[in-house]
Amino acid sequence: MGLTGLDIFKQLPKTNCSDCGVPTCLAFAMKLAQKQASLDQCPHVSEEAKEALSGASAPPIKLVTIGTGERKLEVGNETVLFRHEETFYHPTGIAVSVDAGLPEDQLAARIKAIGEVAFERVGQTLTLNAVALQGEGEAFVKAAALAAEQSAAPLILMNEDPAVMGEALKVCAEKRPLIYAATAENVDAMAGLAKEHNCPLAVRGSDLSSLADVSAKAQAAGATDLILDSGARKPVDVLENETAIRRAALKRRFRPLGFPTIVFAGGADALEETQQAAVYIAKYAGIVVIDNMDPWELLTLVTVRQNIYTDPQKPIQIEEGLYEIGSPDENSPVMVTTNFSLTYFTVEGDVEASRMPAWVVVVDTEGTSVLTAWAAEKFTAEIIAEKVKALDVASKVKHRKVIIPGHVAVLSGKLEEELSQEWKVIVGPRESSGIPSFLRTSWEG
Repeated sequence: MGLTGLDIFKQLPKTNCSDCGVPTCLAFAMKLAQKQASLDQCPHVSEEAKEALSGASAPPIKLVTIGTGERKLEVGNETVLFRHEETFYHPTGIAVSVDAGLPEDQLAARIKAIGEVAFERVGQTLTLNAVALQGEGEAFVKAAALAAEQSAAPLILMNEDPAVMGEALKVCAEKRPLIYAATAENVDAMAGLAKEHNCPLAVRGSDLSSLADVSAKAQAAGATDLILDSGARKPVDVLENETAIRRAALKRRFRPLGFPTIVFAGGADALEETQQAAVYIAKYAGIVVIDNMDPWELLTLVTVRQNIYTDPQKPIQIEEGLYEIGSPDENSPVMVTTNFSLTYFTVEGDVEASRMPAWVVVVDTEGTSVLTAWAAEKFTAEIIAEKVKALDVASKVKHRKVIIPGHVAVLSGKLEEELSQEWKVIVGPRESSGIPSFLRTSWEG
C-alpha cells in the first residue's frame, strides 16, 4: 500500500517555501502521493526523509530507456489501467526479430530496413523501434557488431549465455542495448553484465511468481532498469499476465513487478501475428517483438499504437489557417473543414485523389470532427465566416464560392448571410470519400 499524502507530509520540512513550485508542503505531499511530482523537486528535504519516501516518490512502473540519441526507446512510467482515466504516455515499442545466422548481406539489409520503416499518418511519422537480434555463439557476436554499426534503431540482444552476451556487449554496449534475458539459472551473471555496461536487462520467469523472484534477484545484484517477460506465449496467457503485472504495479505497488514488459507475437501466419500484437499493444506490453515485415502488418500495428496512445482528452489537431492542397490558383475550389487531424488529412488525401488543387479553410474546433464541432457550436456559420474573412480568402480566388461539408448543410443559408451575400455556399458530399467525384462533376470555378 502506498503512503498517503499525510504520511508523506510528516516527512517534509513544512516550511511552505514554495521552492518546489507548489504553494504548500501539504499540497506537494498530495502531488507526491498521486505520482504527479518527484521528491527531488524539494530542495530542503532531509536525507532521512529521502530514504523514507523513496518508495512513495518512485513511479509504480519504472521508466526504462533502451538505446541512445534521437531513436532511443522509452517504455514504462504508466500510471493508469485504463486510458480514459488519464492517458497512456510511452507508446509500445515495436521490435522486429533478426536471425544472426543470416548471410551478412541479408543480415545487413534486414537491419537497415527495420530502421528505415516510416509511415506518415495524420501529420505524424510512425516508425519501428528496435532490432531484436537472436542467435548463438560467434555468429551472434559478429551480428551484434554489425547491428551496432548499421542499425538506426536500438538493439535487443537475445542470447542467454552470459559468456556470449559479454562478448557481444564489448562491441555494442555504447548503444545501450536491452540484454535478453536473465532467468533463474543465469540471473546473477546477466545482472552483473547489465550493471557493468549500464544496460537495461530483461528478466524472464516461468510464471508470475518466478518472474518476481528473478526480478528481485536482479535488482539485488545491481540491475536497476528491468524489462519483464512472464514467459507466457499463448495469447490468452499473455493477456492474463500482462493485466496481472499492470495491476500488481499500479494497485499494489508491488516493486518486483513495477517495470515495463516485453512480449512475443507469433502465430501460424502474418495475420495471426498481427492480431496478437495488436492485442498486446492495447494491454499492456511495453515492447512487442514480431517476425514479419509485410508493409500491411507494420502499418496496421503502428496505426493501432498511435490510436491507443493518443491522449483521449487532447485530440490530434493541426493549426487553423488556409491550406494549399496541390498548387491552387484563382480558379481553384475553396473548401472548409475542422482542425481535427484525422478529418483534415482525410480531406487532403481525397482532394489529392481528385487531381484538382484546392484551398482549404481549416477552422479551429479544438481538434473535434465536423459533426462533433457543429453540435458543440464550435463550427457555426458565424465562426466559418469570420475565418474566411480573417484569412482573406477573397484575395486568393476570383470566384466567390465556398464548399462546406454535407453533414452541416443546415449552415448554408446562415453562412451566406454572414458573408454578406458575396459568397455562394455550396454543400459538398457528406463523406470525404465523395470529394473526388464531387469536384470532378460539380465544380465550376
